[in-house]
Amino acid sequence: MRGELKVREYEQYKACYCGLCRALKEQGTPLASFILSYDFVFLAMLLYDAQEAPATAHVRCGASLFRRRKACLKFPALSLCADYCIILTWWKLHDTLADEGFFRSLRDRLFMAVLARAYRKAAARRPGYAARVREALEALERLEREERPSLDACADQFARLTAALAEGAGETRRRPLEQLLYHVGRFIYIVDAADDLPEDFKARRRNAVAERFGLSGVLTDKARESLETTLLHSCRLAAAAFELLDSGPFTPVLQNILYLGMPQTCRAVLSGTWRRGEKRKSKEFELDE
Repeated sequence: MRGELKVREYEQYKACYCGLCRALKEQGTPLASFILSYDFVFLAMLLYDAQEAPATAHVRCGASLFRRRKACLKFPALSLCADYCIILTWWKLHDTLADEGFFRSLRDRLFMAVLARAYRKAAARRPGYAARVREALEALERLEREERPSLDACADQFARLTAALAEGAGETRRRPLEQLLYHVGRFIYIVDAADDLPEDFKARRRNAVAERFGLSGVLTDKARESLETTLLHSCRLAAAAFELLDSGPFTPVLQNILYLGMPQTCRAVLSGTWRRGEKRKSKEFELDE
């Protein structure tokens, strides 16, 4: 969802990415790069509430043995997002185990065992959020297992979970952040369901988009048009909420993601070009670092 960043913005983004990866490692997460996602980099930048840019340093990293990488030094939002990332990853793995057979889920079982210690520490630091994630994902699982799961109800449940990420924000920022994160979460749920449609059909997994439109692994023109309308509506509402926040050092990057990246992602997923393009961009990102 990064859109097309300018060089300076791209450097800021990479520094925040590396800073969050380091925060995950410092908080006891083995294989931090395997659970780090662009979504949490976006969240760390969004929750950063200082007017001055965060301090950075060129640091050594196992993923770049011969060249130091520029990384944001630890700031409160990085630590917070590292815990959120650990907690959400743990419960998403737990949720996946219920949908897969023993051998297909063996990798996730091993990953949960490796992540267990870091999860216990993160949950102890953020007990309210850990409980919220568990309750929300259990409620989402019940909705998805209904005979005809409602796409809107499932997306709403997941969006409530992402809106809860704003709970630690100050009073003046909390309301717009909740609205922004609600619509980003709704967007993510629907886009992921649309993107997973072929694989879910092949694996005979339930998919809320498939159930909503009666699909067999392929989007129809009618489904594509309806999904684009609702996804771009969430993009507009997220952008409107963002305009209520004070500007900061990451504002240009966040604007790029919200105004360009999300709509581009929507259209790429619905046109079937997302996975090919995203794999290319991810490879370029890794090489450039």
